Amino acid sequence: MSYQHSYDRSIAAPADFWAEHAHDLAWFRKPTEILRDNPDGTHQWFADGRLNSCFLALDHQIDEGRGEQTALIYDSPVTNSQQTFTFRQMRDEVARLAGLLRDLGVQQGDGVVIYMPMVPQAAMAMLACARIGAVHSVVFGGFAPHELALRIDDARPTLLLTASCGVEFDRVIEYKPLVDSALEQSSHQPRKVLVLQRPQARATLKDGRDLDWHAALANARPVPPVELGAADPLYIMYTSGTTGKPKGIVRENGGNAVALRFAMKNIYGMQPGEVWWGISDVGWVVGHSLIVYGPLMNGCTTVFYEGKPIRTPDAGAYWRVVEQYRVNGLFCAPTAMRAIRKEDPEGLLLRGYDLSSLREFFLAGERLDSSTHQWLESISGKTVHDHWWQTETGWPVTAPCLGLDGSGGRAGSSNRAVPGYHVRVLDEDGQLLGANQQGAIVITLPLPPGCSQTLWGDHSRYLDSYLNTFPGYYHTGDGGYLDEDGFVYIMGRTDDVINVSGHRLSTGEMEDLVARHPAVAECAVVGVRDEIKGQVPLALLVLKDGVGVGEAQLQSELVATVREQIGALACFNQVRVVKRLPKTRSGKILRAVLRKIADQQAYTPPSTLDDPAVLVEIEEVLAGLARAG
Repeated sequence: MSYQHSYDRSIAAPADFWAEHAHDLAWFRKPTEILRDNPDGTHQWFADGRLNSCFLALDHQIDEGRGEQTALIYDSPVTNSQQTFTFRQMRDEVARLAGLLRDLGVQQGDGVVIYMPMVPQAAMAMLACARIGAVHSVVFGGFAPHELALRIDDARPTLLLTASCGVEFDRVIEYKPLVDSALEQSSHQPRKVLVLQRPQARATLKDGRDLDWHAALANARPVPPVELGAADPLYIMYTSGTTGKPKGIVRENGGNAVALRFAMKNIYGMQPGEVWWGISDVGWVVGHSLIVYGPLMNGCTTVFYEGKPIRTPDAGAYWRVVEQYRVNGLFCAPTAMRAIRKEDPEGLLLRGYDLSSLREFFLAGERLDSSTHQWLESISGKTVHDHWWQTETGWPVTAPCLGLDGSGGRAGSSNRAVPGYHVRVLDEDGQLLGANQQGAIVITLPLPPGCSQTLWGDHSRYLDSYLNTFPGYYHTGDGGYLDEDGFVYIMGRTDDVINVSGHRLSTGEMEDLVARHPAVAECAVVGVRDEIKGQVPLALLVLKDGVGVGEAQLQSELVATVREQIGALACFNQVRVVKRLPKTRSGKILRAVLRKIADQQAYTPPSTLDDPAVLVEIEEVLAGLARAG
């Protein structure tokens, strides 16, 4: 079936289109009510269907004859270890872990927080929760205790699963002290903490609360998958919000399964038995959709990688994995390829590996610059596809759709909309814009299956964040335009969320932390372009009169604060003191102008600017920043 036929049908008759694709799943009870309209503008897919995501990922694959096929390949260059699990072995391990969770008091609908590195047990923990209907929330191991505490208080988990440590390059990061600190800060306390002891660092367990993973699992009995409603939540994925308070995106079992089955087959062109490598972390949405659930539900072998694109041991690390496991499809963020390019610009290391198994590269998570795109295609001889999606959608909004004879992309575009997504562009008044006119990227309701329809415990915030700005549309928070052929061009966020190495972080939260310093009168934190990371935060400060602290000391203190409260992944290390900040006459700081000045882009001073002379002062300070960088 052609892309255009599928797309047109998905927009004209969404219920009929997705009813057909829902038949690809092994439901316990197939849905008869495909699409329900809710009064508040949200929608429910497959309302009366019954299924289990763990069953689809493991048990069903065994029923289909894939029991001895490799399901998961664990490759850890940072610990020099490799391991494989067949679908049968994964099912047996997950069923026992699910039995342990139930023994520890976890019931259907309970929350479970998972704070773990990229080890197989992290995937097993997710699937074990899905098996018994618990709602897992995986928190990226790079987050500081404060951020973990916020998520614990919001998710209110019955159980917390962690590991004694993670490993980054040659540095061992002990997780247990971070977890202990988070639990000291959180008002909610889980009943138990299950700790996976790793040989790189042994954790000290707290009597009465902490349990050794392997010891507790020794006597656990396997349990079968429970039957769940399509609308029952599968997981919570927290993403940065403009208020600094994380938003708990909720993913439902039914829509997620249908969407990911469709995506693996029709977007990425993957077939059962092939090897897929989604390069990310289970703490992000890619880890859920393209490392665990999507590949396994499609009968693919998934590569689970604990390492980096460089220094593990070198910039040929990715190519070694592709050759060793005969990878057919690969997903990663542009940041990773920029890091490899910096270390090996001529692709000399790549020439030592056989990439013949690999068909295409898929890049997303941040904007793919044309230079990196062209470089990767030239050194690899493979097609590179840009595509775009969000934590909220859970699967691609725009993509090449290789399984539907999708056409090739265009430079600077993230491709055309995937079937199910009616992408439009609106001006500030909500009026539709024509081709090549830049505005707010929106999606006409209903959203297709798999997209979040609420926030955990805060539905009104979901409506305010996504549906109320432009009634009848989902507001993506991204700006851009469509060309005359429907290719989508994403130009960046329209809120204060920036993209640092594929991680969405709130500059508003950083601003709040900076403003708390006793020497700071006011501040602005904006995202500026970075050659490797895509964006990094820049803090501009106005100091209180009579402050005796030096700029170097102030920067050191603020960097330490952001690292402690958010984590090193924020890459917060650029601080500059200015006499004043550019504002409108009503007092609004002109952050968009600051970004353009920092990125050395042309800009037009707005007519509402209070004092044009302030921009000259800012340009002088940020010119020094550019020279220093």
